[in-house]
Amino acid sequence: MSQNQSDADKQPLPVETAGHDHSSAAPEHRAGFVAIIGRPNVGKSTLLNAILGQKIAITAPKPQTTRSRLLGILTLAEAQIVFVDTPGIHRPRHKLGEYMVQQAVMALPDADVILWIVDIAEPPFAEDEQIALLLAQKAAGRPVVIGCNKVDLVNASTLAERQAVFSALVAPTALVTLAAARGQGVDDLIAVLRPLLPLSPPYYPADQVTDVQERFIAAELVREAVIHHLREEVPHAVAVVVDEFKTRGPEMTYIAATVYVERESQKGIVLGLGGRMLKQIGQQARVGIEEMLETKVYLELWVKVVPHWRRDLTYLRRFGYAAE
Repeated sequence: MSQNQSDADKQPLPVETAGHDHSSAAPEHRAGFVAIIGRPNVGKSTLLNAILGQKIAITAPKPQTTRSRLLGILTLAEAQIVFVDTPGIHRPRHKLGEYMVQQAVMALPDADVILWIVDIAEPPFAEDEQIALLLAQKAAGRPVVIGCNKVDLVNASTLAERQAVFSALVAPTALVTLAAARGQGVDDLIAVLRPLLPLSPPYYPADQVTDVQERFIAAELVREAVIHHLREEVPHAVAVVVDEFKTRGPEMTYIAATVYVERESQKGIVLGLGGRMLKQIGQQARVGIEEMLETKVYLELWVKVVPHWRRDLTYLRRFGYAAE
């Protein structure tokens, strides 16, 4: 299902398409789309992983880690909540940044509920005010729930003060306190979101957790390892493409991937002395991929230079960032 479908197209999948019998859904069953938005590095992807109880979105302490929209599907007995994780809204400096902001904005009109995640440990930034304006323009009339993340870092008086400031920006339907890294507040959040969804049978089979292929997640796990090991600007200039993804028996998967950078100096940093850094990146990524696939993984990584790819529409499309 397209993530930016119109309201007219957003209908539950028929049984033969979804591979799941919707006829047993209770009349009071609810299902809908919840767009997770916020500025960079407020914990959106960490929250999504906590909600699902498994990792489908990469996380890192560096901002602008998430680059594309990603569905996370939570199926309960009485509801199916389809979360749409989006890149952080910021002021872009290149075509890739424009694509990332576009991905977040495109998720708003089709959402049944907006979940705005804020870092309650800090006062509103300019990006937060930008988000409030976007909500007024693109999501008027839809319920907005503010998820006050990192509540474990503030005292009660600061929490109340910040909640009042954020509430003044959008007049939310509800506020929920969260500590996403600990999984704190997830149950309260689900309890708030469920009644805001429309009455509907589920959109997806009960055992489906996301809409992306394992190949995509494998590439993202490699990029996550790059982000964790490298410093400053280099991670922002990295794209990862899986060139081969083959099953070699029931217990082994072969993956070959290319790490793209923009400059020769960045290539040298990714490789490290004698290839040691690339080996460390591969080791970390392999562990995560093996956990996802539940097989052993043979991972080969290569590094190539594509000058200024973040500003080149041809390469943005080739790398999966289909900017228009």
